Amino acid sequence: MRTAERTDVGRIRSVNEDRAVILPEKCGTVIAIIADGMGGHRAGDIASQLAIEKIREELSGLRPDATLEERKEAIRLAVEAANAEVYRQASEREQLRGMGTTVVVSLATADQLVVGHIGDSRAYLAAGDRLVQLTEDHSLVNELLKSGQITREEADHHPRRNVLLRALGTDTEVQVDVVEHSWAEGDILLMCSDGLSNMVDEEECLVVLQSQTSLESKVDELVERALSAGGDDNVTVVLIENRPAEASGKEG
Repeated sequence: MRTAERTDVGRIRSVNEDRAVILPEKCGTVIAIIADGMGGHRAGDIASQLAIEKIREELSGLRPDATLEERKEAIRLAVEAANAEVYRQASEREQLRGMGTTVVVSLATADQLVVGHIGDSRAYLAAGDRLVQLTEDHSLVNELLKSGQITREEADHHPRRNVLLRALGTDTEVQVDVVEHSWAEGDILLMCSDGLSNMVDEEECLVVLQSQTSLESKVDELVERALSAGGDDNVTVVLIENRPAEASGKEG
């Protein structure tokens, strides 16, 4: 598989509270994680870094022959362990009280994606001429949208669109959503913080992903479009393409 990632502080914020990591392909599996921290006094960037490190540690022992159910359980347990660690440190250190983070983590093999998440960082699958959102935001605005209280247009500009109903590290226990999806050669997995999804619509994202450019160029273009649209938040994008690296040049 080919991979690319980029994070940017944006045009307004002074601190980048986003974190992302793509682990080197191991036994045909690529692991990617994005965390978007929240909390004052630099606590957000600490929360996201702690989450990334703990999930990475927990998934490092994943067996190459793990079944689908074992992969799903591995993500769930890794995120729960990260939740416990972030909550512990927030409870023990006054300056970190109340910190938390979103998280989206993916395990990608040649024919299958397993994605776990909490919060409003997202994962999409670009397959052919479609961009399918694999995750569902754990946000107030999404609940209002699902219940029919607001329209999609109202959701895009709602004053409380950043209010989360579920985050990692803010409580002793957390519910992790884990989904699976098949994918084929040529498909692209897009993972991002809300700094992209709030600023660039899905149609624009799909146009970029379908362009005849390198994966690195696609990542750069997505981030630049978010910045051009205002860049009022940190922006982080991870792309994983289901294509052998040697087939089209070395990337990732």
